[in-house]
Amino acid sequence: MRVILFTGKGGVGKTTVAAATATRLAAAGRKTLIMSTDPAHSLADSLDTELGPDPAEVAANLWAEQIDPQQRLEENWREIQEHMISVLNWAGLAEVESEELSVIPGLDELFSLADVKRHHDHDPYEVLVVDCAPTGETLRLLSLPDIIQWYMEKIFPVERRVMSALRPVARRLTSLPLPEANVYSAVQRFYNRLDGVRKILTDPAITSVRLVVNPERMVIAEAQRTFTYLNLFGYRVDAIVANRLLPDEVTDPYFLRWKQLQTEHLTTINESFSPVPILTSRLRDREMVGTDLLAELGDEVYSGLDPAGVLFTDDPMTIVRRDDGSYLLGLKLPFTDRSDLDLSTKADELFVKVGPYRRTIILPKALLARSISAASMKGERLEIIFERKAGNE
Repeated sequence: MRVILFTGKGGVGKTTVAAATATRLAAAGRKTLIMSTDPAHSLADSLDTELGPDPAEVAANLWAEQIDPQQRLEENWREIQEHMISVLNWAGLAEVESEELSVIPGLDELFSLADVKRHHDHDPYEVLVVDCAPTGETLRLLSLPDIIQWYMEKIFPVERRVMSALRPVARRLTSLPLPEANVYSAVQRFYNRLDGVRKILTDPAITSVRLVVNPERMVIAEAQRTFTYLNLFGYRVDAIVANRLLPDEVTDPYFLRWKQLQTEHLTTINESFSPVPILTSRLRDREMVGTDLLAELGDEVYSGLDPAGVLFTDDPMTIVRRDDGSYLLGLKLPFTDRSDLDLSTKADELFVKVGPYRRTIILPKALLARSISAASMKGERLEIIFERKAGNE
């Protein structure tokens, strides 16, 4: 199955472009599912049909669904939530407050990742198009598999063993509700559902991210930051869609300055994201609602390209052994200012922080006997040199 994720700043037409892509794929005879993970669902409005939390056929070869976060929460989090509520009640919080605080912000979005994996592993669709939340929420969503994997591999086994040993003693010392085996089992089941999601989403042969932008300064700036953070976490962007360009037939003097600004901003988009392909679509004189209009938009955006194809590929992270025996780890971080970058290591982990986002990279064995001797930005790539530690010659 091919997976294509669409994101962008709120209001740029992300949902419309995602729906147009899915509609064009379906018209070409490919069984396509479009799934919305945006809490402010507008996919049903774009397709001009009612949608629920399960796939429904909306046209020939086209299915659509809008994830119900509350339903997914009930299915995956209830046992863990009940334990958290009991702890909060023990601390003196009322039932309603405990219910609210037991749901971690962004958790509902996380469960949509499990749906991506389920559709990829078990459903007969050829292409899955994901209408993601606006960029900030999407970045948080896509960074969660790294965080959860780190917790499950580093902390969870130790915590479970310690709690098993201490529970009998702790019960004699405190009335604090302690997690039972069923809570840890629920955490493990939750992780098992997510296990492999990151592998799917970072496999360039399977998944691509497409950024939708408008020719506006603030939108472009956010897209540049998003592009950097996606590279940080290993996600491949294979196209930029510049949406809502004023068409040539608009010649009214009122729009002359707007057209000049758009031309300048489109030049910035091309220069900023090259060699990533820049796809374009013009501003229409009507709302692009319904599969007929969406198919027309899809034809314009892709103009002879295969929407399901990998339109561009690059490797955000590389590790190369150099002639002197040292290793060079390269991480693509375009638009990154040195002042926003922070590096640190601990045991077998490399921590890379860019702005507010931090990624934990588990180092391969070849680098564990080495330490960082130098790090610098070379163009748009962060280059880190690992040399053998003193005494390990």
